[in-house]
Amino acid sequence: MNAGYASLGSCVTGPERGAMGVHFGRSDLIMDGVLDASAPELLIYEPQGGRMRFVGVEFLVLADQWNPAHPDGTPPVLMGQHFQFVGTPNRYRLPAFYELHVWAWRDNPFGTFVDWNPDVSCAAFDPDSSQF
Repeated sequence: MNAGYASLGSCVTGPERGAMGVHFGRSDLIMDGVLDASAPELLIYEPQGGRMRFVGVEFLVLADQWNPAHPDGTPPVLMGQHFQFVGTPNRYRLPAFYELHVWAWRDNPFGTFVDWNPDVSCAAFDPDSSQF
């Protein structure tokens, strides 16, 4: 699975709306300012039954890299979907960024491109376990 992706060390939850799961990112992709549908910046997994199950991807571009090339203020668009803006400070300790989740390997009753998935859980997450 590695392919240069590393765990970000936690399972992102939102008890009122489900979870996002465990994100594995590639810092080179996050920092390059390029959006490529074939190379997502983050892979998303759900801890389940002692294993990590692949559930989706997240595309992310830092606002400082996107905005200068798009002075009209248009957010990134991928697969016809507009990215969401996340300002700073934020819970991820990142500078301001644009993001788009794609739940292509786990159905999300809220929608394919919605951040939180009520059918994903972090209940089985163990940060000390080697789950790959």
